This record gives sequence, structure tokens and C-alpha cells, in this order.
Amino acid sequence: MLKKLINRIHRQQKGITGLETAIILIAFVVVAAVFAYTVLSAGLFTTQKSQEAVYSGLQQAQSTLELKGGVIAKNGTTGGQGTGVCDQLTFTLSLVAGGEPIDFTVPSGGAAGIATGTANVVTISYIDKNQRVENLYWTKTALGVDDGDNLLSEGEKYQITIGGVAGGGNSLANALTPNLTANGTFTIEIKTPKGAVLDIQRTMPANLDSVNNLN
Repeated sequence: MLKKLINRIHRQQKGITGLETAIILIAFVVVAAVFAYTVLSAGLFTTQKSQEAVYSGLQQAQSTLELKGGVIAKNGTTGGQGTGVCDQLTFTLSLVAGGEPIDFTVPSGGAAGIATGTANVVTISYIDKNQRVENLYWTKTALGVDDGDNLLSEGEKYQITIGGVAGGGNSLANALTPNLTANGTFTIEIKTPKGAVLDIQRTMPANLDSVNNLN
């Protein structure tokens, strides 16, 4: 009689088996793993984007070019103190250590000292107290080691000449108003696709010779 009573009391009660408990625990583990993977992936993606932003900023902040030697100014007219007009500026460039190659394809055309073609990705500008002239006409000559292409690579040096022959149609004097003369201070800006602008600032001497080294 007592046994029947006990069975009747427990008849409507249900218990959780070991298999059901295992399934629930596995489900919790799977959900937790998926959530952790999502959070970890989001963190890695954010970190990668942050690194890319830092590296991009460093590339933009640091110039990849450096000046080798002096700046040479050539003059179409010479004379006594205070006379003479600069027709050409020549200097040599190379890459900084670890710098990426830079395309120095020259302008495909020029008129009055200004680049008219669109082949060049490197642009050169002139600034003084009277004017700012963009996209000057320039040419290049490889010095020493050269692999024959238009890329300035590590170990190579390019001699850059702004303006055509002295007195010619593409001379620097044709691009400037007023001209660059004795005691004139100027800045040359060299802008590449990547990296900071390379500024070259010099002052012309009081007595201009045919060739002047602006150290």
C-alpha cells in the first residue's frame, strides 16, 4: 500500500537525464566559442586597421627622397654685382634608406618652362616671396648605377634639371615673373606620389657667374 502511494506521488514528476545535461552544456560551450571568435576577430580587424593607419601616416610624414650634393644655378646672362638671370637649376636626388622606388618619368612636353604633358607623376614647384609656380618642366639624367627604367631605386641617383637650355623656350626664366636674380631666396618643392614633400631652399649669390654652386 505504501509503495503504491509513493509511486502515485512521483508519477507526474520528470527528471533531467545525463544526456540532456550534456547537450545543454555543449550548446553553451558552442555559443560561447562563437561569441569569443566574433569578439577576437573584431579586435584583430581593428588592430590591423590601426596598424595600416599608422604606417600610412608614417609614409606620408617622411620624405622618401634626399638631396645629394649641392644645387647648381646656371645663368643665361652674367655681369657685375646684382646682374644675371637664372635659367636652370640642377641637383641630384636619391632614395632614403629603405625607401620604395619612385617613378621619375619626365614630363612629356613643356612650354615656357612649365610641364604641359601628363606623363610625370613627380611634380616640381617653385616658390619665392613674389610667386608660386606649379609643375615646372624638368628632365633627368641617371648618374652611376642605372637599371635602365624610370624608377629611382635604392642605390641609384638621378640628376634633375629644372628648365631647358639657357635662353631656350623652356628655361626657368620663362616660367618666372619676376626672374630669379642675385640675392634671391627661393624654395623648390618636389612632390612624389607617396611621402612628404622634399623642400630645397637656397639663396642666390650677390655676384652671379655662369655656373653657381648654391651650398
